[in-house]
Amino acid sequence: MKIAIVESGGKQYRAVEGSTIDVDRLAREVGEKFDFERVLLVSDEDNVMVGTPTVSGVKVSASVVDHVKGPKVTSFKYRPKKRIRVKGGHRHFYTRLMIESIG
Repeated sequence: MKIAIVESGGKQYRAVEGSTIDVDRLAREVGEKFDFERVLLVSDEDNVMVGTPTVSGVKVSASVVDHVKGPKVTSFKYRPKKRIRVKGGHRHFYTRLMIESIG
């Protein structure tokens, strides 16, 4: 089983061949295929290649499966005895990627 650590949007994700990962929203169409620019680590059972800062010559191919919304996060501010109650919420947008091949 091949595993890679890739960077997207300033965050690092663990990519396993044949699985999906949710990354911050990307401006790509559903079904589009692309390669990750920055691959930080590649592991294949016994071999481990660590980049300084990236591993050269290794591609991680992915395709866009869907654009999804994350869970709802609710914030609530409350000041007792002052009639101040502020309720807000937020849902983050993610792009679901299928990791097709590593290497």
